[in-house]
Amino acid sequence: QVQLVESGGGLVQPGGSLTLSCATSGIRFIVIAMGWYRQAPGKERELVASITSGGTIDSVDSEGRFAISRDRNTLYLQMNSLKSEDTAVYYCRAWGFDYDYWGQGTQVTVSS
Repeated sequence: QVQLVESGGGLVQPGGSLTLSCATSGIRFIVIAMGWYRQAPGKERELVASITSGGTIDSVDSEGRFAISRDRNTLYLQMNSLKSEDTAVYYCRAWGFDYDYWGQGTQVTVSS
């Protein structure tokens, strides 16, 4: 059974940093693509950043605050200079041509 388990979320003050991790199990091959998505209350889920097995990164972060990385099938998201609008549930996703797996999410709350 494939599982994606996110960790590292929590409460942080504006301007602070967090590092999210996503550990996978039950996958016996290198996943083609992995990514972080987030969903804020009342909003649709949106892509934060993705990275392929070859290292190609796609990010919607124009300010350079977020950095995605991976080590085989373990995914990370370093988040710096966090803002209140970054508050959301962050989800890990792993996908390829014929598979698509999601984690259960980890809550990130940015508040003073």
